[in-house]
Amino acid sequence: MSDILDRLAEVLQQRKSANPEDSYVAKLYHKGINTITKKIGEEAAETIIAAKDGDREQIIYETADLWFHTLVMLTHADIKPSEVLNELARREGISGIDEKASREKQ
Repeated sequence: MSDILDRLAEVLQQRKSANPEDSYVAKLYHKGINTITKKIGEEAAETIIAAKDGDREQIIYETADLWFHTLVMLTHADIKPSEVLNELARREGISGIDEKASREKQ
């Protein structure tokens, strides 16, 4: 799975220098982080609605949109998908309660 994330992140990185009139992603970058995060919020809401409706295909479709726009945000911040995956790996096997408590102590 990380292969597709890495390939997509590479394309998103290339879009940073693309013409905003020719590329949807370049347009998002050009408009800035507020537009990017607003789009993530919209996609999160659509994913929630799909989940509440129990529509499997829509859940998959909307989650793909959510992940895509989250990758745009990460690339905007120069964060690679592997960095997020490494954090998930770090948390593997740790109770959610314990993990949250460790963040509160920091």
